[in-house]
Parts: sequence; C-alpha cells; structure tokens
Amino acid sequence: MPIDQHLLLAFLLTATIAMITPGPDMLFILGCGMRSGPRAGLLATAGVATSEAVHVAVAAAGLAALFAAVPVAFAAVRIVGAAYLIYLGVQMIRHRNDAIDDAPAGAAMSGRKAYFTGLTTNLLNPKMVTFTIAFLPQFVVPDHGRVWLQFAVLGAILIVLEFLVDGTVGLLSGRIGGWLRARRTARRRIDTATGGIFIGLGVRLALLR
Repeated sequence: MPIDQHLLLAFLLTATIAMITPGPDMLFILGCGMRSGPRAGLLATAGVATSEAVHVAVAAAGLAALFAAVPVAFAAVRIVGAAYLIYLGVQMIRHRNDAIDDAPAGAAMSGRKAYFTGLTTNLLNPKMVTFTIAFLPQFVVPDHGRVWLQFAVLGAILIVLEFLVDGTVGLLSGRIGGWLRARRTARRRIDTATGGIFIGLGVRLALLR
C-alpha cells in the first residue's frame, strides 16, 4: 500500500465528512435530478466525478500550483465559472414555462448536457483547485515514493465517495422531481428554484477569496 495506513484512515474520515456536507456540487446535482429526473442526476454526478479526476491528475503533475502562484489565473477561472453558472440559472428561470406549455422534451436538461455541465462547472470551480492543493497533499508522504500513485489512490477514493453520496442525492431527487413535475404549478417552481440555485452558486464562486 503506497499510503500510510493511519493517514489513509484519517483521509477516509475527513473526505466522508466533506462529501456529506452540502456544497456546490451536491446542490448542482440536486437541481439536475429534480429538474430532469434520476438519469440526469446520476450523469451530473458522473460529470462532477470526471472533473475531480482531472483536478487530481493536475495536482499530481504539479500544475495546480500555478493557480496558487498566479492570482490572475486563479481569478480568471473563478470569474468564468461563476459567469457560466449564473448564465445557466438565468436561462432556466427565463424558460421555466417551456415544459409546461408542452414544449419539446429538450426543454429539460438532457443526460448529456447534465454530464457536460457538471464536468465544465466543476472544472472551472477554483474551490476544487484549492481543495487539491491544500487537502490532498496532507495525506501524501514523499518519502514513501511514487507520489503520483498516492495521488491516484486518494483520487480514486474521492471519486467512489462522490458516486456513493452525490449519486444517491441525484437519484432520489430525480424521483421526487418526477413526481412534482406532473403538477403544472410545481414544475414552474422547480425550474425557478433550480435556476436560483445555479445563480446562487455562481455568486458564491464569484465571492470566493
């Protein structure tokens, strides 16, 4: 085992607590599931998990340090990610009546869009970059060698936890959302609430320091 067993236990405990604490990823997946069903919720989880794998790979290669060393690059990523989330939220609120007025099924977020939105928004989330820089290295011991393998093991654990926790949220919220969308007034409220969630997440990202 490339990772110290005591550190691994500490990592599992800390990462689990971090995952079950509601945050931007969980709220995004919740919104996707409620608006478009269980499949979209699970694919949104897959998108977020894929982006996490990318972040871990970047951290392992030492490139994540660039964002910590160059504030302008960090700020640019933050602003782009925030703007995209706000745009998505505004579009959802603007088109909240489309599905109710018998618009095509495409008015709801497709599974493919849920996946790529989860992937894109989390890739552009500087909080994840900060997480990989500040959190993962705490459980990596260079003296053990094969640092990249230690990062890979920790990253794999994070991805598994992502699917277990947020995947469950996406699945359950999708079922609840499917029941609510059958009611016309509730469908309007779902789209408005989901749009508000995305706008709120965008504002939160923009205000990160």
